[in-house]
Amino acid sequence: MTTFSGFTEKDFEVFQIDGLEERMEVLRSRVSPKLEDIAQTIAPDLAAQTGDEMFVHVAKHARRSKNPPDDTWAAIANNKRGYKKIPHFQVGMWEDNVFLWLAFIYEAPNKEEIAKTFLEDFDAIKQTIPDYFVLSKDHTKNEGISFSESTLNETLTRFRDVKKGEFLVGRRISSDDDILKDKQSFIREAKETFETLLPIYEKALRT
Repeated sequence: MTTFSGFTEKDFEVFQIDGLEERMEVLRSRVSPKLEDIAQTIAPDLAAQTGDEMFVHVAKHARRSKNPPDDTWAAIANNKRGYKKIPHFQVGMWEDNVFLWLAFIYEAPNKEEIAKTFLEDFDAIKQTIPDYFVLSKDHTKNEGISFSESTLNETLTRFRDVKKGEFLVGRRISSDDDILKDKQSFIREAKETFETLLPIYEKALRT
């Protein structure tokens, strides 16, 4: 497996390759192994902090038949068989950024209950999230919503009320940020990001 030594311009240029098979070939050979290596490095720390065994799942984009993916990721979750229905951590990329998310996506069968719990304990959730973190309502969009009390309330309310509503919170790091070029700096940033979000993750697991 390709080991992660830092991101390069060529990694982000993958998303400019035309054609599903052509892009997927380079994703599989160049980008996905790096993301998997990062996730495998982080997973033991999350396991130690949560007390659960953590498993790495690399995005396969298997449902695609025509359009090539505009992003890709590796997920870390406490279930060996899958991650989309449960709270999980993601490290991934779009063509202009790397993202580090604690993700609650629409496939979660108890997402309404999780959202209600978060809204009922809104102040504690708000105080857990640093000001420089960002939010997203949709994992399929390259978006980072500036964190504030109002955007958090709006995102959680939508997560509760809209069938396709999602709640992602974490970091988006621009592709030209020097931290991405250095393995140790990026791994440290990723670990700190996920550790900061652990109280929210654990609250969801108790819901």
